[in-house]
Amino acid sequence: MSAYIIRRLLLIIPTLSILTIMVFLAVRFIPGDVIDVMLARMVEQGADGGEIDREVLERRLGLDVPVHVQYGRWIGVFPTRDFVTGESRFKGLLQGALGQSLWGAHFSVEEKIIGRLPVTIQLGVMAIVIGLVIALPVGIYSAIRQDTAADYAGRSVAIIGLATPNFWLGTMVMLYPAIWWGWSPPIEMIPFTEDPLGNIGMFLIPSLILGTASAAATMRMTRTMMLEVLRQDYIRTAWAKGLRERVVVLRHSVKNALIPVVTLIGLQLPILIGGSVIMENIFSLPGLGRLLLTALDTRDYPMVSGANLVFATAVVLFNLLIDLLYSWLDPRVRYE
Repeated sequence: MSAYIIRRLLLIIPTLSILTIMVFLAVRFIPGDVIDVMLARMVEQGADGGEIDREVLERRLGLDVPVHVQYGRWIGVFPTRDFVTGESRFKGLLQGALGQSLWGAHFSVEEKIIGRLPVTIQLGVMAIVIGLVIALPVGIYSAIRQDTAADYAGRSVAIIGLATPNFWLGTMVMLYPAIWWGWSPPIEMIPFTEDPLGNIGMFLIPSLILGTASAAATMRMTRTMMLEVLRQDYIRTAWAKGLRERVVVLRHSVKNALIPVVTLIGLQLPILIGGSVIMENIFSLPGLGRLLLTALDTRDYPMVSGANLVFATAVVLFNLLIDLLYSWLDPRVRYE
């Protein structure tokens, strides 16, 4: 097992290397650049954009060099110029830094991400927990009560959950309760250390929306795999021995049915990340997703690249964890 984990961790290095190139280049394909946004902001504030020397601004921000040099500076193989002192030094990914925001020399990308990351983690964890709490019991019960009213009800709810866009549902939750009853979810961040119940209540609705969307697919997969396992010979033997239904289902069926379900949960993580970006903006949660959209709007290249890299790394590590869970769920799975 340890040798397998080491190999997988080593394989993450080339994967993340390719991802750094992708996240670095992706934002630069967006029409317009950060200089255009800055000039537009200056004009909005009453300044004369024609008085700004674009070349000087590009040189100050480090955008006056080719893209491959900018990438080398970002990962730390080329020296980068400090915005304030003008000194050149090696400071990039290889040195544990994600760069500086183009909108302020005192805005360190890694510090901004670390400050926003707990909000996104809490939202994602609560969404996953809510999704599993809904999906697993409903999927298992629907399988053992196949073609009953409960089964049809569970399948119908799953189809509705799959067909309902979470961004639309989140917008409706924000809009109609405010119109009908004068109530809206809290939009000001409540720290957990100050008010734990208020903090959980603030995250409950967006995480419930995200968790319900993921629960629909998970429930259908759980039901399908449970039906397949319940038709196996060893399950028939367990029934023939007179074992109670609870023992047959929980001890002999569930773990064997969960491997494809766990795989599906791993595949849903990118969808949850995309959903968290939307939910954080709808419900005004100061998380990494909201930071990413703000950085995209202002063309803050280092901030966008850093946030995307964190999301991509989370997906890679989460899928490694999913692979390791297989050996616990099925003793026949061995990693060498």
